[in-house]
Amino acid sequence: MSKAIIIGAGIAGIAAAIRLAIKGHQVEVFEASAQTGGKLSEIRLEAFRFDAGPSLFTMPQYVDELFRLAGKDPQDYFAYEKLDTICNYFYEDGTRIHAFADPEKFSNEIAEKTNDSADSVLDFLSKSRDIYEITNPVFLQRSLHKLQSYLNIGTLKSLLRFPQIDAFRSMNQANEARFRDSRTVRLFNRYATYNGSNPYQAPATLNIIPHFEQHFGAYFPLGGMYAIVSSLTKLAIDLGVKFHFNSYVDEIEIRNNKVIGLICGGQSHPADLIISNMDVWYTYTRLLKDIKVPERLKNQERSSSALIFYWGINAAFAELGLHNIFFTEDYQEEFRQIWKGKSIGSDPTVYVHISSKSNPKDAPEGSENWFTMINVPSDTGQDWDELIRVSRKNIIEKLSRNLGRDISQLINCESVLDPRGIDSKTFSYQGSLYGSSSNSQFSAFLRHANFSSGVKNLYFAGGSVHPGGGIPLALLSAKIVDGLIK
Repeated sequence: MSKAIIIGAGIAGIAAAIRLAIKGHQVEVFEASAQTGGKLSEIRLEAFRFDAGPSLFTMPQYVDELFRLAGKDPQDYFAYEKLDTICNYFYEDGTRIHAFADPEKFSNEIAEKTNDSADSVLDFLSKSRDIYEITNPVFLQRSLHKLQSYLNIGTLKSLLRFPQIDAFRSMNQANEARFRDSRTVRLFNRYATYNGSNPYQAPATLNIIPHFEQHFGAYFPLGGMYAIVSSLTKLAIDLGVKFHFNSYVDEIEIRNNKVIGLICGGQSHPADLIISNMDVWYTYTRLLKDIKVPERLKNQERSSSALIFYWGINAAFAELGLHNIFFTEDYQEEFRQIWKGKSIGSDPTVYVHISSKSNPKDAPEGSENWFTMINVPSDTGQDWDELIRVSRKNIIEKLSRNLGRDISQLINCESVLDPRGIDSKTFSYQGSLYGSSSNSQFSAFLRHANFSSGVKNLYFAGGSVHPGGGIPLALLSAKIVDGLIK
């Protein structure tokens, strides 16, 4: 029985631990904080509970797969429900669009509320499906840095269809060519933010993302997003995985270009293989003492970050659902501020997630728990205290204007998370949520591999090494690593 150590108990780290334990490895996980989950954590403020990080759950089959691989019934650990309405969109002109899960209803809703036709939306979703079918076998399910990933008939078929993935236009260019109405373009452009990118730079290949929602569906875990973490943690423990909490790893030990273990709290812990679920930048700069940071990694543009206000709201809003987006009128300016100005515009697009809509226990009766987020640049030394002050004011004014009520008078309690906190709490360099950005056609290939080319038996999992973002792709990164380990 070989000994495997996982550094970091984020969702990819837990999934990797489960997969290795199923294979018969002895697995230990070292986590710097007091709980599992990484970015997918939870916080409590007075009588309110908040999912602190990712709030959209798609492709639950990748969670269920872990239970089935272990010979368990997923329903014994974890339950979820499919959403009939994925998101509510609010525009300054008073337009409100409901993104129904049913493609026909969704396309008719856009046709009714905008100047675009239902057929144009259905054509877009068909194109999104095509991109998924072409890229899934190559870009999502396999390592992009292994020759054998390309030496099979399925990959060859995908490569022959490469022109269809629309890699040489920006997402915005593709969407403006397809739709006439700015409201529709903004709605589909926003999917670039799912992996921390800029729709005015990122390739139109990212129009794959709506397929995850509109085809596979969006879901809500019973008990909240953190139920994903708690259920997978329980499965891991049931399989014999040992977790070490409040355990900051000091160094990965290497001898003759091969991992032999790690040092934590001054003690050495031998291992036959190590998987780092830590941001690959920090893995190099903090844990690999005698290994140079790859030059390519130094020069990569970081993904965007987030500024989040967790608000306990002493009111209930019938017009709001589980997921809500309040758009700016000038979306391009918002992204110019983030990517060129490294700042925050005066009218940012605001996302409000209210888990108490589906899990009433998350807020007192008659109240709601608002996870209120805007996209912001990674931390490069900005005056975040001032940016937070101004942004809070602008967000409250925007929400109050769109909802017709003074939100400032309804905030019962508050906590704030900015890029500095994301960096310090989750070891995400500069607070970037997805490692490097996907703002070029070749970003997926330029990301660090899931394995070390210079150190044997050292692997990497998580958002900083997978060409995507969110829970499903974190789980897929663990699956890729599992396939690489002999």
